[in-house]
Amino acid sequence: MSWFSKNYEKAALGGAVVLALGLAYFGWAKFGGVEDDFGLGLKGAGNNNTAVPDAEKIPMAMQSMQLDRTWKQALDGQRPVDLFTGIALFVAKSAPDKPLDLVTGEPVHPPIPNTWWIENRLDPGFADSPDRDPDGDGFTNREEFDAKTDPNSAKSHPPLIAKLMFAKDESLVWVVRPGYGSEGKFPFNFEDGKGGKNRITAAEMIGPGEIFFNKEPMKGRFKLLGSENRKELNPRTNIEMDVTIVRIEDQRPNKKGVVYEFPSPLADDERKNDHLKYDRTAVFTLEAIGQQGIEFRVEENTTFGLPPDAAEKNYFLKTVTPESVTVEYPDAAGARRSVEIRKGSFPVLTP
Repeated sequence: MSWFSKNYEKAALGGAVVLALGLAYFGWAKFGGVEDDFGLGLKGAGNNNTAVPDAEKIPMAMQSMQLDRTWKQALDGQRPVDLFTGIALFVAKSAPDKPLDLVTGEPVHPPIPNTWWIENRLDPGFADSPDRDPDGDGFTNREEFDAKTDPNSAKSHPPLIAKLMFAKDESLVWVVRPGYGSEGKFPFNFEDGKGGKNRITAAEMIGPGEIFFNKEPMKGRFKLLGSENRKELNPRTNIEMDVTIVRIEDQRPNKKGVVYEFPSPLADDERKNDHLKYDRTAVFTLEAIGQQGIEFRVEENTTFGLPPDAAEKNYFLKTVTPESVTVEYPDAAGARRSVEIRKGSFPVLTP
């Protein structure tokens, strides 16, 4: 039996040790060249290694992830500041390059103080913040500030008269034409701009104190007061003439007691146009509290409410013309005041 056969285990163990030492030496010898062969440094493309795009950013990302990102309340002295940006949210109008402190700085939207925006939890950071309407009642922040009302409540708003717009005039033109009279009695014809007509014939003439007409559209509208003779200058002939003037009184509720004078007879169209009368009606819109764009009509010399369906009718339409109306209304103290509203406009209210 040979030595190898007798010492097989010793020979195998010795061979393994030699192999291990050889591998260890080989690794140590090549250590200095590993980076060149395998590109151990993550340097992106090149360096004879497999390219990893933007690999150089990995250490930066790992470093960022190790930062303490717990949010802490910022303080300005003892005052908490809830701002997550280093950019100034407000700047002074007079110095736009300087940041503005809402508490101690000048007003962002003069004359509204900054404290008003803070107290009402409104953002003054928009150029049109004073013209915004957060509660949707039709009144802007500026109007609510001036009236000292709550800009966050649709039930708290300035006087509605401020949003009453005169849209147009819908007046009805008409004329009463007396005919030739006898013993203080007269026949009458009525006509209006919508084609309405009434007639009292000579066979049924009206005397003083009687009310006429007996049919629509002017049923019971007028009362004959009487007549008198006057001398008037005829503008066409420049000659003074005797003229019979008939006096009638309006019986319409909003015009009761108004007296009109018409010459008798009033026959031709040229003279008729000199004696035209009007039943004036104003068309309004209330541009607030959800009534925007909804038209409603009010006759001259009548009361109305705001909104139009209000039970209390404490507004009074005094006069109507094609260009303007005059409305009487109660002010905050309960006193009655009058204001003119131009066509297509709101009233200009004075303090």
